[in-house]
Amino acid sequence: MGSRLVWEASAVFEALGASDTMLWAWEPQSDRMRLTGAAQALGLGKLAPLCSSAAIRALVSPPDRAAMDEVLNVREPGTPIAARVRLRSGGGSFWRGAWLEEGVRAAGVAVAEPMSGPARTDSLTGLLDRMGFLEEAQKRFEGRAEHDFVVADLNRFRRLNEALGHKNADVVLVALSSRLAAAFPQEAVIGRIGDDEFALMIPASKADAAAALRAALERPLRVGGFDIFPVLSAGQVRVAAGGDDISAEAVMRRAQSALEAAKIAARGGAVAYGAGDDGDGLSRLVIESDLRGAIGRNEIESFFQPIVRLSTGELSGFEALARWRHPRKGLLAPDAFLGVMSELGLMADLGAHMMRAAAAQLRDWRKTHASVLGMTISVNLSTGEIAREGLIDEVAALVRRYDLPAGALKLEITEGDIMRDPDRAAITLQALRDAGAGLALDDFGTGFSSLSYLSRLPFDTLKIDRYFVRTMATNDGSAKIVRSVIKLGQDLDLEVVAEGVENAIMARRLLEIGCDYGQGFGYAPALSAQEAEVYLNESYVDGAAPLKAVG
Repeated sequence: MGSRLVWEASAVFEALGASDTMLWAWEPQSDRMRLTGAAQALGLGKLAPLCSSAAIRALVSPPDRAAMDEVLNVREPGTPIAARVRLRSGGGSFWRGAWLEEGVRAAGVAVAEPMSGPARTDSLTGLLDRMGFLEEAQKRFEGRAEHDFVVADLNRFRRLNEALGHKNADVVLVALSSRLAAAFPQEAVIGRIGDDEFALMIPASKADAAAALRAALERPLRVGGFDIFPVLSAGQVRVAAGGDDISAEAVMRRAQSALEAAKIAARGGAVAYGAGDDGDGLSRLVIESDLRGAIGRNEIESFFQPIVRLSTGELSGFEALARWRHPRKGLLAPDAFLGVMSELGLMADLGAHMMRAAAAQLRDWRKTHASVLGMTISVNLSTGEIAREGLIDEVAALVRRYDLPAGALKLEITEGDIMRDPDRAAITLQALRDAGAGLALDDFGTGFSSLSYLSRLPFDTLKIDRYFVRTMATNDGSAKIVRSVIKLGQDLDLEVVAEGVENAIMARRLLEIGCDYGQGFGYAPALSAQEAEVYLNESYVDGAAPLKAVG
């Protein structure tokens, strides 16, 4: 039987010193910092093994003392610590760790910041920067092995910056960088290539590199008093063995093109770049040209996805969703045109068009179906549309024109739109409610808002993002968010709608924890107006909306 390897304290300390890594532990109550390992290499040798906070602050460069405070200031249990600190001597180091017990102890590691070398590094995270990553990737392309090239970006990073501030947003980025570096072997090339973009290049294997990257990073973080649940989108390219003719720049463009497709298709996910995608530039120009007149030509149609009361199966309403009936390409899903429409500045026109179409359809159904008098139709407001001039008058006119009861036309607004200017949003939302609109806070749980605002905003509905609903059976963090949102809705007397309900098992689980309504493919996909009317008739004849047992 072979000998058993045992970690000995002396071996650990030697390994830390040899790897230029320092282990630190901080006890604020006794004002003691313990330094073990490569303290000398980091320029902190005179302070080891024990020092006070004043002693370590005295060695830190004055501009970086605020960064050192990120290490020393007491945080909640589980809060990650990430800081880049330079000493008065000019040496830099990256400090990472976590608070282990409230107000009692924090611990982690510190590593020296590379001072020079051929690889260019990102000053915040210590990963390769964009140029450094491309240079290293180009070297790998000259070998004989296949590689997977992945670019991923953190969804809703702008919202995170707005809500938590730049310092806390930087903490999130550093924590994700640490996870990324720890998740892949030494031969992987890893970089931070943009504000919220990471890149990975790794020898190709049967394993899905993009899925592995997302699995490593999509775990909860607690930062600034908020539970952050990172969600990333990724684009992936498989690069065959080649030579000097392979350009890392070109491969990165392909990976970023696949990333954009993933971001349009869903909140989080991965798309692989295919050889047929090289003509996308020309296709996009054609789509832009066709899209400019699509609303005026009535090519943008409203499709309707059912919203169902979970306790009875009764059809409660629909959410109106845009589809493009292209004259040559046929029916196009939103991922094919919404991104382009946003870049062309047409989202306000689309919002107005969708509200008119939804109000007219609800009026028609109310005339012909006595059973739908209490039904609602929801319409999404695009980013920034809440501030659109004339929106309130337009809603009031639609409610009067189509003789709709108060709340029947429901507007769905995202959390990020509210948090840009909560005080102004409160005034606008109340005016929209007074004009006769219902109000739903969409994708709740994906943002970073203060709950104090929610209690004074005139919403009547919370919608739980489909990501958390779909993953609540396998992800404890998602399950906690779903339960918390439902409890919050109950406490504030708000209706709660869970998106992404795919089958009866999910519906039953949501009902058991108090959710009011469900929406998703388990009931039906988005339906044309004619299909929605058939669905409506069948639901009322049968007494309940049909629901898939599994799926």
